[in-house]
Parts: sequence; C-alpha cells; structure tokens
Amino acid sequence: MSDMPSSEELFFSRTGLDRDRVEGIVDGALKDADDGELFLEYRQSESLVFDDGRLKSTGFDTTQGFGLRANVDDAVGYAHASELSEDALRRAADTVASVRAGYTGTAATPPPGTNVALYANDNPIAGVPFADKVSVLAEIDAYMRRKDERVRQVTASIAGEWQAVEIMRAGGLRIGDVRPLVRLNVSIVVEKDGRMEAGSYGTGGRLPYESYLEPAAWQGAADEALRQALVNLESVPTPAGEMSVVLGPGWPGILLHEAIGHGLEGDFNRKKTSAFADLMGERIASPGVTVVDDGTLADRRGSLSVDDEGTPTQHTVLIEDGILVGLMQDRMNARLMGVAPTGNGRRQSYAHHPLPRMTNTYMLSGDREADEIIASVDNGLYAVAFGGGQVDITSGKFVFSCTEAYLIEGGKIGPPVKGATLIGNGPDALTKVAMIGNDMSLDPGIGTCGKDGQGVPVGVGQPTMRLDELTVGGTAI
Repeated sequence: MSDMPSSEELFFSRTGLDRDRVEGIVDGALKDADDGELFLEYRQSESLVFDDGRLKSTGFDTTQGFGLRANVDDAVGYAHASELSEDALRRAADTVASVRAGYTGTAATPPPGTNVALYANDNPIAGVPFADKVSVLAEIDAYMRRKDERVRQVTASIAGEWQAVEIMRAGGLRIGDVRPLVRLNVSIVVEKDGRMEAGSYGTGGRLPYESYLEPAAWQGAADEALRQALVNLESVPTPAGEMSVVLGPGWPGILLHEAIGHGLEGDFNRKKTSAFADLMGERIASPGVTVVDDGTLADRRGSLSVDDEGTPTQHTVLIEDGILVGLMQDRMNARLMGVAPTGNGRRQSYAHHPLPRMTNTYMLSGDREADEIIASVDNGLYAVAFGGGQVDITSGKFVFSCTEAYLIEGGKIGPPVKGATLIGNGPDALTKVAMIGNDMSLDPGIGTCGKDGQGVPVGVGQPTMRLDELTVGGTAI
C-alpha cells in the first residue's frame, strides 16, 4: 500500500529522534562489547472473535519501543522501554554498559546484508474494512449451521498484525524489516444422541487478509473443522501399550519440533543441557531421516527475511540421513561455539532479548507411498493431528495428546479413537523411524513456539512416517 510509513518515518520523523544522535548512543553503549544492537519495533495487532451467532470480542493494539543489548562473553546487558526518546535511550545505554565494565572485547563481525524479501510489507489490518471482516465471520457461522444440523456451536476468529523493525548496530549499520502476519481459525461443536464433540482448523501466514477471507479459503477451513468434529463423534476409547505409530503428514511435525527441534538449538548444546550435546557428526536417527530448519520459505508463518538480530535467515540442515550435522544459532551462541550464526536469533518483542529459536522445521520426504506405510502395520495407531504436549529438553522425554487418530487393523485404517497420547523421548524416537513417506507437507500456518517465556510464530512439517515401539497412552478399560 502506497500510504504505508517507512521505518525512517516510524522511528525518527514521528518520534523526533535524530538518527545521527541515536547512532552515537549505540556506538557508546557497545564500545568494547563483543556484540549487541538497538532493536526498534512498531507493531499493530487486532483480533475478532465471532462466537455462537454474534461478535463476542474485538481488540486492537498499537505498541512501540526499543531494546538495547550489549554482549560480553556469555553475559547479556539488556534494557528496554516503550518510550522512544533520547533520554530513554541514554538511560538504557548506561544500564547495558555495566555488563562490559573493565572489559575490552573485539566486536563481532556484523551480519551480511540481504536484498531478499520473503513477504510483502503491506499492512493487512488496513487492507480490509472492519465491517467486511465481521461479515465474513458471520458468514462462516451461517455456513456451518446450514451445512449440518448436528452443529451446536461455531466459533470463528481472525487475527492480524503488522510489525516494523529496525536493527541498529555500532558503526552505523542499519537493517530493517516489515512483517505481516494473519491467522484464521474455525472451531465447531457437534452433537449426536446426547454426545458432544469438537473439531477445529486454523490457517495463516505472512499474507494479506484477502488470502484467507475469500470463500474458497474459509470454506475449506470450516469444512475441515466440521469433518474433524464428526470423526470424533464416532471415536472409540484408545487401547494403551507399545505399538507401531504412523504419523500423518504436515501438522504432526509439531512432535518433531518439540521433541527434537529444541534440543538442536545452540544455547542448549553450548551449555550441554541438550540430549544431543557433543553428538555432532554422530548417528542420532535412522537412515533416511533428514531434518532442516528453513526460514527462507516465502510467506510462511515461521519465515523471516532477517532474524531479530539482522542476520538473513537460511536453509540449515540439522540431521542428514540420520547424522547430526548442524544446529540453529543466534549470534551470541554461534560466537561462543566458534561457528557461524544461522539466522535463528528471535525475540517476542522489543522487551525481550533474542534467543536461538526455530523458524520452519521439517523432515524431508522419503520414497514410500502413504498407503504402503499404513499397510505395513498389523496393529497400531495412525495419528493425524496433535494438541498440547510437554517436553523435557535435557532428557528429550515427551508426552503429546492426539486430537485426531485412528486404529490400524490388519494394514487398514480402522475406527477413530479418543484420548490417545504418545509417550517417548526424542533421541530414542528418531532411531525407531522405520518408513518415511514421499508426501512431505507443511502445516497450515498455525504454530506458536514457547521458550523462556517468549512466544514466536513457527512452522512445522513432515511426510507420513512410521515409528516402531512407541508407547501409546489410552482410555480403554
């Protein structure tokens, strides 16, 4: 949109800050430090929730502020404020300078430049009138109630944000990025013979609202939520025990993200608290298992043109044919480990310092057909979608609940089950991958990752995959 303000206007013209004076403050704050930056942020965000036939809640928020960081060895001095003023910046500079007292370091090499833009900089919130957004949500509600008489409740929501950032480093280096983000979600409750079940589906990415508010988009999301709810109406209790588990493509990659991905982040490995610490170059997974983290996929929820330290994101191979070959690195942990940063330095907002985090993490395809993988299992579980889970990074132990799963009986997909959980540990699970499908797909754009109290948008993905000897927690008596 032609009327979108530039970063120069957002952070300087509108605030009265003088760019040259700000650069002088940054230079002084980072003198003799190993690394650091000033992170300026402006963000608009909104949400609309249409529930049970009416607009239930709306929200709009505008935030702005800065975070100033200085790194010395593994120590971090960090100060932030919502006030964009020279006085606030000077107070922050005095605070972070304390971390380098008595220290004379060598400044780390700055990140390379990039002219790659992985998404448009248009503001999605300003692109569609508020009334049109409400109208689409109301249409989703009416569509679902017309489609099936068993529908008892419909909740439809959309959320969008527009984030502009500018990263300033010592020596006058400036890196900017403008990031749109949108999500649509539909949840359904159905009832049959007194039994009530739910289903939900979400989709999103770094695209304008129009991509998700067109009938073809929202009808697909609504139909999928209804399908899942109707499947759950027919579900039976889950048998418990050790068995072969087939994971479906796409969103089940969340198990890979949590159980394995966090253990391949630089900080946990530098501190040797990861189950994968000191295993570089060794086999940690079955042959054929190749896992990558890729922040360069256009318009994806987890993608970034540059990370929150100004480093361009990249395609990082983590596991290649079962061998551990790489880790995800921010600048500080990469420097301390003597390797190059990978563009994985991410933060929730200006009030948080960056950490090594995933972007879009997924397993590459193998050579097996999905039907062939199902047919190879005599008795087992086919897990299609997951809800919540818990993971211990140090041990790799995980517990995940399935929101859609089926029994496999005699090599065929059997009845849906309710209450299934998968229990195991990441390093062990990787060695039990027996078959990998040729149907890798990414999730529909709904992932949010939590670490150290910070949440950032991410993507996951995988092909159909069979794991043997995985523990299934069930509800059958």
